[in-house]
Amino acid sequence: MLKKERVEYIANELEALYPETPVPLAHSDPYTLLVAVLLSAQCTDERVNKITPALWRLANNPFDMAKAPVDEIQKIIRPCGLSPRKSKAISTLSQILVEDYNGEVPADMDALEQLPGVGHKTASVVMSQAFGVPAFPVDTHIHRLAQRWGLTNGKNVVQTEKDLKRLFPKNRWNKLHLQIIFYGREYCTARGCDGTICPICTSCYPNRKKTKKIHKA
Repeated sequence: MLKKERVEYIANELEALYPETPVPLAHSDPYTLLVAVLLSAQCTDERVNKITPALWRLANNPFDMAKAPVDEIQKIIRPCGLSPRKSKAISTLSQILVEDYNGEVPADMDALEQLPGVGHKTASVVMSQAFGVPAFPVDTHIHRLAQRWGLTNGKNVVQTEKDLKRLFPKNRWNKLHLQIIFYGREYCTARGCDGTICPICTSCYPNRKKTKKIHKA
């Protein structure tokens, strides 16, 4: 397939497999989504979803979270890993939201990226899933699959994001990034597929015999 044909095929296959794309992280508003995405760094969504109910009982808004003792936050989120850093970030960003944004999560990429513990990927997820602003957050699944499917050279996640945004229409970005994640977890896993096994890989590259080497995120 030519790249243009691969892009169209992949988009159609993912739409057929995942017509609905619920956000994997349980949340009730932009603030709880922001905190959940922050917690998901180097942690599974499943584990985050097990932890957050207890965290929301402690505080589910920036006003209450800003007042909560950091050690209490850390105790709850410890199973997510990196708890000292994440608990401090959650506390501090909550204080900033209260002091600078009247307790509201800003619908602005630059403002989000200035918050403690919030990088470009986290900000992109919040912009896309909380506010519906077109974004293409690239996680390890997307970075891996984009390389296996020949959509990017995969030198880094920044380049992968640029390449995917260039290849797919903007009105598909928010849904497509979740569809790729779902497919990467179900079919084209890190160990379960090497670029020669899953349906999309074999359809896009039927003559590929060797493992597709990828650059890690």
